[in-house]
Parts: sequence; C-alpha cells; structure tokens
Amino acid sequence: MTDTDADKLQALSRDEIHSETSNIAWSELQRFFAAGRAIYVSADLDLVEVALQVSNDNSDLVRQWMDKDKLAPVSDDQARYWIGTDATVWAVVVKPWVLVQDMKENQNEH
Repeated sequence: MTDTDADKLQALSRDEIHSETSNIAWSELQRFFAAGRAIYVSADLDLVEVALQVSNDNSDLVRQWMDKDKLAPVSDDQARYWIGTDATVWAVVVKPWVLVQDMKENQNEH
C-alpha cells in the first residue's frame, strides 16, 4: 500500500466518522454517562480527529490528551451542568465510548 492509499483510507474513515456525529441533547446520553462510557472532548480538539485516533487505538496520542485534561470521562459536575442547562452536545460513538463535546464551549472558542 502506498502512502497515498493510506491517506485515502484515513480520509474515508474521517468522512465516515463525521457522518456519524450528531447534535444531541445531553439527557439522551445519560445511560452512557451512568455506565462510565461518556468521554468529554475539549473544545480545542477536533471531535472527528479524536474519534479517529481512539478508533485506531492511537494510545500515545490519546494518553497525551488525557494527561492535558483535554480528554476525560465526563465528570459528575459536567453532567449536572449539562442536565441543568438542558444542553445539546456534539457526539459520536466509538464503541464502547460516546465522545461528547460541549457545543457552547466550541462556539466560544471559534
């Protein structure tokens, strides 16, 4: 496989992941949070890129993000805030995880 072929495969994966993202009410994701499967993605990261790296098991990069608190299990405080504000998050499933990004944070960053 050439580098170009690999780039095409990775681009296809990004496109596939992006097509599976959704704006969804946090309240719809409570069961994932309760099961410890909801993962917060910082607004300064690209949700699709994070999902791609998680799905490709890029543990070194994922660990770097975790060490910088840019990727972490959704905290109780964050979950309460999102419920209290009836928040909508941007989310994508990377089994067994649901990666979520606060849409308001994302809008404030850009």
